[in-house]
Amino acid sequence: MRLNKLNCLILLLFSCFLNSFAQENKVSPWPKSTNINQPWARWWWMGSAVDKPNLKKSLTDFHNAGIGGVEITPIYGVKGEENNFIDYLSPKWLEMLDYTIHVSDSLHMQVDMVLGTGWPYGGSHVTLPHAATKLVIEKYQLKKNETIDRNIKVENTKEKQPAELLYVVAYGNDGSFINLTDQLNKNLSKPKDKGIDGNSVSIPNPLEPNKLKWKAKKTDYTIYAVFSGKTGQQVKRAAPGGSGFTLDHYSEEALNEYVVPFNNAFKGREGKIRAIFNDSYEVYGTDFTPNFFEEFQKLRGYDLKKQMPLLLSETDNEIGNRIKSDYRQTIGDLLLNKFDKPWTQWAHSKSFKTKLQAHGSPGNLIDLYASADIPECETFGSMPFDIPGFRREKEDIREGDADPVMLKFSSSAAHIAGKNLVSSETFTWLREHFKTALSQCKPEAEDLMLNGINHIFLHGSTYSPERAAWPGWKFYASVNFNSNNSIWEDAPSLFSYIANCQSMLQQGKSDNEIILYWPIFDTWDKYQKGTLFFQFKIHSLSEWLYETSFYDTTKDLMKKGYGVDFISDSFISEAKLIDGKISLPGGTFKSMIIPACKKMPLATLQKLIELKKAGANIIFKGLPESVPGFNDYQKQEQELKKLLTVNAELIKPVTDIFKSLENTQIYPETLVNTGLKYIRRTIDGEKIYYLVNHTPKTIDGFIPIQIGNKEVIIFDPLNRNYGNAIVKKDSNSTLVKIKIEPGQSYFLKTENTASQKKWNYYEPTAEATPLKGNWKITFEKGGPKLPETTTISNLESWTKLSPEAEAFSGSATYTLQFDNPNTKTESWSLNLGDVRESAKVWLNDEFIGTAWSVPYKLSILKLKSGKNTLKIQVTNLSANRIRDKELKGEEWKIFYEINMVDKDYKKFDATKWSPMPSGLLGPVTLTPLKQQN
Repeated sequence: MRLNKLNCLILLLFSCFLNSFAQENKVSPWPKSTNINQPWARWWWMGSAVDKPNLKKSLTDFHNAGIGGVEITPIYGVKGEENNFIDYLSPKWLEMLDYTIHVSDSLHMQVDMVLGTGWPYGGSHVTLPHAATKLVIEKYQLKKNETIDRNIKVENTKEKQPAELLYVVAYGNDGSFINLTDQLNKNLSKPKDKGIDGNSVSIPNPLEPNKLKWKAKKTDYTIYAVFSGKTGQQVKRAAPGGSGFTLDHYSEEALNEYVVPFNNAFKGREGKIRAIFNDSYEVYGTDFTPNFFEEFQKLRGYDLKKQMPLLLSETDNEIGNRIKSDYRQTIGDLLLNKFDKPWTQWAHSKSFKTKLQAHGSPGNLIDLYASADIPECETFGSMPFDIPGFRREKEDIREGDADPVMLKFSSSAAHIAGKNLVSSETFTWLREHFKTALSQCKPEAEDLMLNGINHIFLHGSTYSPERAAWPGWKFYASVNFNSNNSIWEDAPSLFSYIANCQSMLQQGKSDNEIILYWPIFDTWDKYQKGTLFFQFKIHSLSEWLYETSFYDTTKDLMKKGYGVDFISDSFISEAKLIDGKISLPGGTFKSMIIPACKKMPLATLQKLIELKKAGANIIFKGLPESVPGFNDYQKQEQELKKLLTVNAELIKPVTDIFKSLENTQIYPETLVNTGLKYIRRTIDGEKIYYLVNHTPKTIDGFIPIQIGNKEVIIFDPLNRNYGNAIVKKDSNSTLVKIKIEPGQSYFLKTENTASQKKWNYYEPTAEATPLKGNWKITFEKGGPKLPETTTISNLESWTKLSPEAEAFSGSATYTLQFDNPNTKTESWSLNLGDVRESAKVWLNDEFIGTAWSVPYKLSILKLKSGKNTLKIQVTNLSANRIRDKELKGEEWKIFYEINMVDKDYKKFDATKWSPMPSGLLGPVTLTPLKQQN
């Protein structure tokens, strides 16, 4: 009997061992990490003064920190380094590019690059005919029977570049139109000569080009001289060999000429670059291209020359606005079809992808973003968050532009066009130079990812050789992610977090169910102070986005818990109805919503009605009043109104879109009622949820997800923990037990059976215990010099310890011995309190983790009985060191062009700063935990 019991016990123990072994060796459900999951960095080459040893070191630093790739942008140089400058695309420059690619390949990294230097596209090889162009008009009044006899030229002395006269046209007060272009240089009173046929011909006077002599016979006339002028804009922040005119972005001929040097440079390098990049549209004042009038007639169907008075009208009137709308639409069409699409086609011929920032463009942002392989948005400045302990000091920030609706233009384009990656220029001017903490980066990155971005690019990192004295070479815009910046010490934790998130967010497809129409013609049709060139900028959303039905509807849908993408007229034309869903190249949608709008193309309304009749769920919040544009608009308007009348019941506007959605069984994610933000993706029939808590409260309990009868895995992207959640299931939804503190985030992934280990739920069993005693502080790395080791009993900023400590930026280790408060407790939460700015933690010489974001908490298991040793290596910002450097009068701002500016683009001056609190400010506490069942 004893033998049987012993055998049973042995079998039981062996079974437990096998189960434990199987659990420990189970394949993690986390996706395998790749360099595409990792953040990438825009990499500024100052003066292109790069060399192989420092390129290798920099790339190795990136790789070791967890950066998956670089985007090379050559810019202006460093004073004193002129002998090391390398001209763009020279044999030496291409040698450095090849070496960068070689080292990157060896490190399993990838390389993108700008097709030029600085921004926007342009350079030394851009000739004046292909430079950015603008419409220049000279206007003359002529009374009846009066004669004009003058040289037609640009009178404005501010025009520095020569303008080409294209047309001279006259408009009579009686409504007549006369093209006088062929009258130029006729009837000249110059000596005559014999032509080759023996007839007399006039000899144009080279001193009087474009001479017009013409008499107004029937009525008073206004004469317009139409010139193709040049903006004269030069490439901003150009690198050596890259200075020159900005390119005409509406001309395929100009683009084809522009890429000639790159055709030569990339021979044998096809496919070596991952993607080429085109920055935000900062080509200013360019509202024209030399063959604009011919292109306009093809696209809009009428001769614009006959409508010049209305086009240039300085009053807000319907017909003038219609013609202005046509003009703006044509500019957008040319940018899309003569530049962006051919640019991508050219890149594909070299086996490169394209990455495009469309914002700032004068065209339809959705179509422009979608023309590239990787649409890219950007954020600029600092956004507010209600997370307790999150610092956003007013004196150190620029107000941010990261409006969720604006961000969605890029991700929507990707989702409807079938592009898996959506990138972002991230953290630009997040704080003042040297003052950005990793904790301040996290929620900004989260807001991007919550709005569909899944390929973050750091803005940025400056190549800085080892010979450069601290702080090294610097780009004028903050933040700078490289080893000269003290935050680099713990930056791998931020990069790991982003990589973990993006490994999830690059899986499957977006699962937004609603598509929302963007009525761009309502913006194009406005007077806009008479300007023909209207840009959709991220810095001026009040001019075109705020206070529109489109914007308000988007915000209302998101607030209610619906996932939404945007659609343009051209993508509506591609839409099909398949199995009751609206199908687009990138995916399917359950419903389309049409916000209230004044102008809609007739073809768009016809397609919407066609889809609606076929069974598509299309909800109208309002109906268009007319069609956009001028050509034949009255006839089209009648057709539109007839369509509206005939289909009045079918397209009857609704007063409550949410009721209409629920009537068709399209439900929101009510988890947003807790305050959580979310985005959802679908993969192989399962759902992935990214949940973020940016509220001031802990969300603890069961939250609903809109998919029934599911098991759910919880993933923590901060540390890659995972486990099956406790769930309550019914046929329509699943309730998931979860606890998310302010500043935390989790992923949820549905599954049919519980196949993973269980998620550990903990709750406190007592109040937090403050850790008190004598803290030994040892300064270990940083500068300008290491302060003396010291011991303190009350935690406070190390800047108060000594002048050396006040000036110090780097890392210091805090060591404390403490007694176990409760030997029966199996698990603890260690809260570091206020940390300035990040901390690595060891307990009894075992590494616990890095606390770098709010909340500064780490989980630890059972303490030793008796004495325990806590070691915390804290790293502060570089601000105090640069302040000290400037107070001592040590010059480091040695850069050409803009050199260094502060967040307000004024002269950088750190002597005005107060020392920034640094180190472990506490209080440091331990909270006993017990596992919940």
